[in-house]
Amino acid sequence: MSQRINPSILSADFANLQSELDSIRSADLVHVDVMDNHFVPNLTMGLPVVQRLQEVSPLPLDVHLMIEDPERWAPGYAEVGAYSVTFHAEASTDPVTLARGLRDIGARASLAVKPGTPIEPYLEILHEFDQVLVMTVEPGFGGQAFMAETLPKLLLLDAERRRHGLDVWLQVDGGVTVETIGVAATAGADTFVAGSSVFNGVPADRIAELRAAAQQHTASHRDDTLSR
Repeated sequence: MSQRINPSILSADFANLQSELDSIRSADLVHVDVMDNHFVPNLTMGLPVVQRLQEVSPLPLDVHLMIEDPERWAPGYAEVGAYSVTFHAEASTDPVTLARGLRDIGARASLAVKPGTPIEPYLEILHEFDQVLVMTVEPGFGGQAFMAETLPKLLLLDAERRRHGLDVWLQVDGGVTVETIGVAATAGADTFVAGSSVFNGVPADRIAELRAAAQQHTASHRDDTLSR
């Protein structure tokens, strides 16, 4: 199982996004948070900015839509070339149809759940998604502390994808640091969004540290699984 580090540009210097993108070339994808000040109490960027980022980014875009009415807006992000488009279960009226539509356009389809949202109702449709994002903070703002109480969701998702042999990425977003990435990896996460822990330092060094920590704990998780 590979581990992916996706720096969130929510913590980048918005006045120098081109140089900030260049500084994270050693990462896997660029995580782009789109917030509408309705679904979450914050406002960031919209489709025109994401389209421009898509044109200049050295890495594929991992777009996280924290917005209302994703059925209306999400396809546009796939159409401008985003590699992955994440929408929230709490905002979607028909997540399966939306996921299929995103895949038809050519993007990976990802479902996100807030910390308080149970994951059990979505296990039976896990095969409809390329990724599930388990929020490990309340969505809306960067710099929050990791919520360990969300880890049981990862354990359930990991068990379900293993049981059915599904190629579904499990992503965590919020409070991901060198200190917390290990518990998420041990619970089954393989894709990690990190904002301030990447940009509040030398990004390339921070990415390498996070990747090493994730790989170490993923190896431990695999060994524990095989020994059962």
